[in-house]
Amino acid sequence: MKLPILPLSLALVFVCLISTEAQKRKPTNSKKTEIGNVAVVIDERLSVLRIKPSLFADPVQRMRRGRRVQILGSTDADGVKFYKVAAPPSKLGWLQSDAVFGRFRASDEERLARLVQAADGFEQIELASTFLGMYPASQFRPAILLLYGDLLEDAAAKLSRDATSRLSRREMAASGAPLHSYYLNFNMLDRYRKIGVTFLLNPSTRAFHYNGASWREIIRKYSASTESPEAQKRLDSLKSKLERRVAS
Repeated sequence: MKLPILPLSLALVFVCLISTEAQKRKPTNSKKTEIGNVAVVIDERLSVLRIKPSLFADPVQRMRRGRRVQILGSTDADGVKFYKVAAPPSKLGWLQSDAVFGRFRASDEERLARLVQAADGFEQIELASTFLGMYPASQFRPAILLLYGDLLEDAAAKLSRDATSRLSRREMAASGAPLHSYYLNFNMLDRYRKIGVTFLLNPSTRAFHYNGASWREIIRKYSASTESPEAQKRLDSLKSKLERRVAS
């Protein structure tokens, strides 16, 4: 889900990012800097593994996001660059280079930051999580951390509504199991757990909330950043939400 209004510092960062979009990509100085490196499939729209380096070649399969491949070679065809890749355990073929990201290409850090901002829904959360995992020292990290937390708190609100509508209070009461355990075992939490996200539950309001890990990282590691005051506001709000009680 996209946020309608970004914090000023975050907006400024991405304005700078978008301003580079029109700049022509610099050619790779040497294929040797790419061959042998491991890359990660990110853009599933372009991730068709093919038997030959051509957009018209027969597909082997579409590679899923997060799949790691090793670059064996590269060539240009049909207006794009292809990597010859090995995808364990047994796949071999040609993949459009724009589908993958890696630390060996300096432009990928900024390219992935732009992709995070342009995405929507759960894909945006996945891409932000991937960015944070790939680039621990990025100049864009505070801004992505702030956005990531905001996206997850928005997701928590939707999860709360879904849990309330899908969990039958009559059935939960009849089972004898603690009410909060049904919420914390709610099946729609599973895909967030897979990317390392933890949601907390206010048992009084029966509402999920993001645990605030990304905001705390900003306070801890980037206290001088413009994102730090914004992160503190969110942590203060989170504390208030978790302490809220509903009158009996």
